[in-house]
Amino acid sequence: MTKLPDPDADAAAALRLLGPDPANWVPPRPGIDHDVAIIGGGQSGCAFAFALRRAGIARVSVIDMAEDATQAGIWLTSARMHVLRTPKTLPGPELGIPAFGFQAWYEARHGSDAYAAMARIPRPAWAEYLAWYRRFLAIPVRYRTRLLRIEPGAGHFRLHLETADGVTVETTRKIILANGFAGGGGVYVPPALSANLPRSFYAHTADAIDFASLRGKQVAVLGAAASAFDAAAVALEAGSAAVHLFARRPELAALPVARVRGYPGAYDNYPELPDRLRWQQALRFRRAGSTPPADAVERVVKFANFHLHLAAPWLSARRHRLFRRSGGPPRARRFRASHPAVARPVHTARGRGGRISRRPPLSRHGPRIPRTGAGHRPLPARHPRAEPVGLCQLRRPGRRRAEHEARPAGRRRTHQP
Repeated sequence: MTKLPDPDADAAAALRLLGPDPANWVPPRPGIDHDVAIIGGGQSGCAFAFALRRAGIARVSVIDMAEDATQAGIWLTSARMHVLRTPKTLPGPELGIPAFGFQAWYEARHGSDAYAAMARIPRPAWAEYLAWYRRFLAIPVRYRTRLLRIEPGAGHFRLHLETADGVTVETTRKIILANGFAGGGGVYVPPALSANLPRSFYAHTADAIDFASLRGKQVAVLGAAASAFDAAAVALEAGSAAVHLFARRPELAALPVARVRGYPGAYDNYPELPDRLRWQQALRFRRAGSTPPADAVERVVKFANFHLHLAAPWLSARRHRLFRRSGGPPRARRFRASHPAVARPVHTARGRGGRISRRPPLSRHGPRIPRTGAGHRPLPARHPRAEPVGLCQLRRPGRRRAEHEARPAGRRRTHQP
């Protein structure tokens, strides 16, 4: 019987050559449970855990509120594209070790020709690779554990956690926020929806949406970037009667302002730029808009029941009940909006809120978090100020310098939806 080659042989050899993990050099302190707590067990959280382990920081705990590994992160939940937006050559969580990267993993299972023929990484393959990365490097993640509140202590943090056994408190020296939308301030839903409609009438594209329930219904999508077109495509593929996509701009964004940042050197050195230049880049990106990928647009325009409405912002929306016609079937409840042909439900793809102080774990610390763009106009400063290595500082009252840091993301760009 022919023995198949081990697809993990090269990765195992690289791990052996790296040698054992360095001894833990951080001295224990009484009353401290963890040296680092990582909030989020997706690709960034697992990459941080491996990096810290190789740096000789052993007392690291990774938590995730998802039920299990299949629900952690976005790639098998709210991401709906066929292929990743980013180039396949972009560095991932391998930390400079090629044998741990996507290319080595994929070629070991499908061959080098298959990788060469791939224009971009299929989303399911990327999710499968991340699951392998976590298992192969033995990164433990505590699922069904939700961070409720962060309480600063004397040289440490107290984490209020909700687990299957109830609410508990653990202590840690440092915190890494690697929890995606939640760590960056959450999602944004326009007040035209959130202030006027029941929550059951709309969803954000970051939500788990039951697209099968939209079969035969008319759907509105607010937004014109990547996730908006992805949601519209899935709704059409699920059999929606029609999908109307509404954009505030008079034309779709076509200038990829952020693409230049895909160069590793630009990302590695971005935190060193002065605030003034960072804010100019933020303004430039906002004015240009986020470009939808060509394949996402092509995915929807092949449907005759897809409708694009430009220069069509929603100013208000309200419920409206239609009565039974004489001798006819009852009509479903609808709502009136800026377009009379659109019936419930609505999906909004209006991106992230960027208001980190509104997130429950950090809601008490908003004034103590420095913001990018503070003091600059015309936009209000909402996003946490990124320091080198992605640090987000938390100032103590009455002190200029931060005593604790939280790390919302790594400083090198990796694959994103």
